[in-house]
Amino acid sequence: MYGGDEVSAIVIDVGSYSCKAGYAGDDTPKAVFSSVVGSIEQTGETDEPKADKEAEAASDSKNGAKPMDVDKAKTKRKLYVGQELEFRRDHMEVISPMKDGTVTDWDIVDNIWNHAFRQRLLINPEEHPMLIAEPSTNTGQQREKAAELMFEKYKVPALFLAKNAVLTSFASGRATSLVVDSGGGSTVVAAVHDGYVLQKSVATSPIGGEFLTDCMMKSLESKGVAIRPRYSFKKKEVGPGEYKVVDLDLPNTTESYKLYCMRAIASDIKESVCRVPDTAFDEVAYANVPTTSYELPDGQTIEVGADRFKIPDILFNPSLSQTIPGVDGFADSMSVRGLPRMVIDSVNRCDVDIRKELLSSILLKERLEKEVLEESSGNTRVKVLASGNSVERRFSVWIGGSILASLGSFQQMWFSKAETWSILHSKEVPMKPWSIATICDQIWVHVGNRMTQTITVTLLLIYIDYYPTIFIIIL
Repeated sequence: MYGGDEVSAIVIDVGSYSCKAGYAGDDTPKAVFSSVVGSIEQTGETDEPKADKEAEAASDSKNGAKPMDVDKAKTKRKLYVGQELEFRRDHMEVISPMKDGTVTDWDIVDNIWNHAFRQRLLINPEEHPMLIAEPSTNTGQQREKAAELMFEKYKVPALFLAKNAVLTSFASGRATSLVVDSGGGSTVVAAVHDGYVLQKSVATSPIGGEFLTDCMMKSLESKGVAIRPRYSFKKKEVGPGEYKVVDLDLPNTTESYKLYCMRAIASDIKESVCRVPDTAFDEVAYANVPTTSYELPDGQTIEVGADRFKIPDILFNPSLSQTIPGVDGFADSMSVRGLPRMVIDSVNRCDVDIRKELLSSILLKERLEKEVLEESSGNTRVKVLASGNSVERRFSVWIGGSILASLGSFQQMWFSKAETWSILHSKEVPMKPWSIATICDQIWVHVGNRMTQTITVTLLLIYIDYYPTIFIIIL
C-alpha cells in the first residue's frame, strides 16, 4: 500500500513496437517512441600499455592459466533509443528487447525506461509510483525482474503490475471481456473475468503488424518495386521543380538498419492504402479492383491493387501469406489460426457459464461478427459494436492504466518494495474482491465522462501501434 499524500503516478507500456509513457489521469501518453533500439559494439580501452597486457597474458600462459580474451572482456555496447535511432550510424544494428511478446533483453528495457523518465517525461522516478503494463503471458520471473529494476535501480516508492488485457477491459469500463490484442510481433486473445485474466483462455499467434509489413515488402519486390531507405540517397535540383536522385555510398550500414528503414516505408504504405475487405479475399473477385497511388520517398509513384485487401486479410486467413513470393508463411503450422478461430477457441476454453457473456457484445465491425457467427454454434447471439476513435484504439492499454491509477479506490492497491516478493510469483497481482467492484464502478463513471456515447462491449479487439488507418475493423 502506498501512503503518499499526493499520488502522481506514471503509467508505462512497453510493447513490441513502441513504448508509451505518461501521467495517470491523462487522456493520452505524453511520450510515444519506438521500442527497438540501435546498438553499436564498442571496445573499451584502458590506460595500461598494450605491451604490458601482452606480457601479462604470456606470463599467465606459462603458469598454466588460461589467457583471458581481453578484447572480448572489454567489449560493451552503446544503445541509441528514441529519436537517436533515426540517424544512420556506421555498424549500428537494430535490435528488439522482445520476442513473441516476452522480454528477452532487460538491458534494453532498462534503457527504454530510463529514456522515458529522464529524456521524455523529465521526471525523477523516485518521486512517482509506477503502473507497468505487462503481457498477459508474463511469468513470475519476468515480473520479478521488472520489480527488481524499478525498486533497486530507480527506487520507485510504489509499484503495480497489470496485464494488458485487464487494462484494455478497464479502459472500456468492463471487468469481464474478451480482448484480442494484435501488436507488432504477435496476436494474443485473452478472456478477462472480474478483473482477472483467465490463463487457460489465452491463445497466441505469431501474425502481427511486422509480419504484415514483411508481406507488403515481399509483394512489392515481386512486382519489381525497389524500396530505397531514406538515408541511401539525396535529391539534387537540376531545374525548377526537377530533382535528380543521387545514390549515396554508405558501405558500413548494417542489414538490420537497412531493413528497419525499409519496413518503416512499407508500414506507411500498408497504413495508407490498405483496408480489411468486407468478405473473405478472393483473387478472382479482386483482380480488377481499382488501384491506389502511393509516392515513395525517392519520388517513385507506385500503384497498389488487390494487395491492399489481401495483406490485411492474412489476419483472418493466414494461408494467404503463402501466395506472396518470398514470404515464409506460417500456414503449415496447425497452431496458426485466423482471428475468428482464435476467438472461438479462447471462448471455448472458458467455463460454460460465461461463454455467452463473452460473445454477446463484440467490439468490432461486421466482418468479424459474420465469421465468428459462422464459427460458433447457430443459437449463439453475436453482436458487434465499434468505436471510431483511433486514438483510443491505439492507446487502449495505456488509457486503461491511466484510468486505473488515477482512481481514489485504487490507491490502496499499490505495493511497496517490502510487499513485492510475496506477490510477484502469484498468477495475478491480487486485488480484494470488493475492490474490483468499487474500481469498476468508478471506471465506468470515468469512461462515461470521457466518451460521448455509452459503450456496452465485452470483446475488445485492439491493434496496438501499427494500425491507425489500415484496419477499419478495430476498436
